[in-house]
Amino acid sequence: MPLKEINLDKVTYFDLNNQVNIPKNNQIQLEKDQEALDAFLTENVWPNVLKFDSLSERFEWLFENNFLERAFIEQYRLAFIEELYAYLEGENFNFKSFMAAFKFYNQYALKTNDGQYYVETYIDRVAMNALYYAAGNEALALRLADEMIHQRYQPATPSFLNAGRARRGELVSCFIIQTSDDMNSIGRTINSALQLSKMGGGVGINVSNLREAGAPVMGIANSAGGVVPIMKLLEDSFTFSSQVGARQGAGVVYLSVFHPDIMAFLSTKKENADEKIRVKTLSLGLTVPDKFYELVRKNEDMYLFSPADVEKVYGVPFNYVDITAEYDNMVANDQITKYRLNARTLEEEISKLQQESGYPYIINIDVTNRANPIAGKIVSSNLCSEILQVQTPSELDNGQQYTRLGSDVSCNLGSINIVNMMATPDFETSVDTMVRALTFVSDTSNLDVVPSIAKGNQEKHAIGLGAMGLAAYFAQNQMYYGDEASLDFTSTFFMTLNYYSIKASMKLAKERQEKFFEFDKSAYADGTYFDKYLTQDWAPKTPKVAAAFANHHVPTQRDWLELKENVMTYGMYHAYRHAIAPTGSISYVNDTTATLLPIVNKIEERQEGMIGKVYYPAPGLNNETMPYYVSAYDTDMRKVIDVYAAAQEHIDQGMALTLFMRSTLSTALYEWKKSRTEKMTTRDLTILRHYAFNKGIKSLYYVRTFTDDHQESGVNECESCSI
Repeated sequence: MPLKEINLDKVTYFDLNNQVNIPKNNQIQLEKDQEALDAFLTENVWPNVLKFDSLSERFEWLFENNFLERAFIEQYRLAFIEELYAYLEGENFNFKSFMAAFKFYNQYALKTNDGQYYVETYIDRVAMNALYYAAGNEALALRLADEMIHQRYQPATPSFLNAGRARRGELVSCFIIQTSDDMNSIGRTINSALQLSKMGGGVGINVSNLREAGAPVMGIANSAGGVVPIMKLLEDSFTFSSQVGARQGAGVVYLSVFHPDIMAFLSTKKENADEKIRVKTLSLGLTVPDKFYELVRKNEDMYLFSPADVEKVYGVPFNYVDITAEYDNMVANDQITKYRLNARTLEEEISKLQQESGYPYIINIDVTNRANPIAGKIVSSNLCSEILQVQTPSELDNGQQYTRLGSDVSCNLGSINIVNMMATPDFETSVDTMVRALTFVSDTSNLDVVPSIAKGNQEKHAIGLGAMGLAAYFAQNQMYYGDEASLDFTSTFFMTLNYYSIKASMKLAKERQEKFFEFDKSAYADGTYFDKYLTQDWAPKTPKVAAAFANHHVPTQRDWLELKENVMTYGMYHAYRHAIAPTGSISYVNDTTATLLPIVNKIEERQEGMIGKVYYPAPGLNNETMPYYVSAYDTDMRKVIDVYAAAQEHIDQGMALTLFMRSTLSTALYEWKKSRTEKMTTRDLTILRHYAFNKGIKSLYYVRTFTDDHQESGVNECESCSI
């Protein structure tokens, strides 16, 4: 892309798009973006789309040339497929920006093997997704087509890209595994990383159970290598393995802040780290219990505990010990080897590294488990920090065969376009349709190369329905990010979404006579999950938000009571339903803002490979919306945390919450900077992390810094798990 026969010297769309960034009479030339869109379609797309005389002829050609799987198409009558296409074409879909069309035809549309022609249009890709996920159900296929052509629902990149293709990777977005403290488990973990990275991109691995560097092995002192050598092996594995060449493999390693290797772990990302220990492409994350925040607040020393000793004393792997509850007992226990470190020293090291690299991600593990409605313990997360599900450990013999098969995590993702969702004629039907699309991916994923992943998927039927376009909705409805109305809208939207997704899951359980594993041990089964919805009125608090939801039924306490009774009677099919993943290129295709975050620039500048710079105006940007589009770098991050906290109340998993900082901070945003240096310091990041913790935020994803020389540092380029 662009296609081979196109002469770039003769096309006009890049020049027209570039004029968007050149003011004329002190005005942004927004009309140039529309001109660029029209030129791109006229000069690039329409002349190069393969033409066929009929749908039947088109499908036969696609089958014979190994572009599409035949089986899923043959589940339908040709007359129905023609009806579906007639409906889609009748909706007169149009991209709203040059970037949207450019991204779709560059990254998602099928092309001939020689790259000379487009094999499909946007309507074709939507049709393939609808037919694939509906699995022969004509009514559901029409519903799915309706959601996608109106861009209310967007499957994640691996699902949207691969649905129906004969040559494809898997539809799943990400995985989480953990390793135990023995060589068989370590070997199996490396093999799993290779296999999963090839299948689906992002893999999260928790290594907290591994004994620390220098710990004795079988009575031999100073023989354990610790977590860093394992990290190096994993990094090489991810570099080697990718999803059929479509997406580079990528991974994140998580470690507890109470692990003795914590300082060495953080050192692997320092710019001046020795090449023997430095990891360049592997992401880092920390699991942080409440006890750490307490010790930092009190400025006390902390103890780091040998995982092998902890496992001997407690009879379970280190990950499964509640450190906050057991901390004093562990300190007092002479059977546990421990190491002393000042808590604020570690806190400062974390902030230093976030300033320098954007890492590590933070999982507030006790906050996460307190909110977890499912029996068991959450011990880790995925590549983008939003997937939070219970896991159970495995045990292996010397042949690396399972003597006890635990359960690990896979998740398939999709996002609601909030702006378009608010225009849906039927909120309940839209959510039900989306849940069924994601459920199909979970039900049909072949994950047997890693049995613990397959078991977790079969037990949980977990999905991750997320959302994007929140900042666009705020701006287009004249709400400032983080103000009262925006918080009210966020709470109301995600409460409503939560209600209808639970209802959809309950309906599936009733239809299939199947509940997720150990449903009877969950807070859904005993009804306690619903208490907060029965004791508090979650209806809109502001007139503006009440008006916004006037055409939708916002669940009442009576609705929640009825739902509680139905769930306790029929169960739920999914152990987990929601997660806010980062949205990458798919946000542009949807002409909306990424995830729940503020925009970075009113006119975003992107470097698109060898093409050069492409400019993307914020969705719906005009004189009325412009004041409400404030850059994330000029937004108090506490407001972002407040918005995310309002959503988190209703989201059973996590959210990829990125912090945007300037290297020079405004005292108008952060009052604590008065009478101090204006430069960003470790103290600033510490304050924000503690603010997020106290607001009930489960995870913090990345820290991005805008430097004084107008560069961004700590920018996460990984798209393996993004939507």
